[in-house]
Amino acid sequence: MNIFRLAGDMTHLASVLVLLLKIHTIKSCAGVSLKTQELYALVFATRYLDIFTGFVSVYNTTMKLIFLGSSFSIVWYIRRHRIVRRSYDKDQDTFRHYFLMLPCLLLALFIHEKFTFKEIMWTFSIYLEAVAILPQLVLLQRTRNIDNLTGQYVFLLGAYRALYILNWIYRYMTEPHYVHWITWIAGTVQTLLYADFFYYYFESWKNNARLQLPA
Repeated sequence: MNIFRLAGDMTHLASVLVLLLKIHTIKSCAGVSLKTQELYALVFATRYLDIFTGFVSVYNTTMKLIFLGSSFSIVWYIRRHRIVRRSYDKDQDTFRHYFLMLPCLLLALFIHEKFTFKEIMWTFSIYLEAVAILPQLVLLQRTRNIDNLTGQYVFLLGAYRALYILNWIYRYMTEPHYVHWITWIAGTVQTLLYADFFYYYFESWKNNARLQLPA
């Protein structure tokens, strides 16, 4: 554990808490992509298959349970909660997210570190996480006006991945034989997808204006 990973984990946790705060207290999921939330639920379900078979630390297990529970809770809220689901903009959230799953699975089958079921699923989750934000970004571009909590949620997600890149650089410089190029490439792609959002987020913050993404 180092400061960059801890900061990344806490930023990731903060993003989830911000989204749950919006959904639970305001009873609204306006501007939130169900497609992205379903992809994240799949990411965590396939990545944490070892949660009951392998133990690293209490911290590690706790974080896995939090991300698993929160991701499926958010999907349930948007799909099933009698009030929250009314604010879901199904007509705008039309990104065909299932088109992302098959390429990521095929990529995991052909490009991986070890050919075992858990390793393939873990690699699949890495590839899928890199592109899971796409439906959310497309939805924000379509709706244009973005409320503060949704904007903060997406910003924190991007910041979490950027901090993890610093964590990888730190570990590469301090730990012998620390090479995980699949994770590095996928994480870099994921961070680059946020670049445009970051620009407009900081512009809105600097000008004290409502966040808007170009169509």
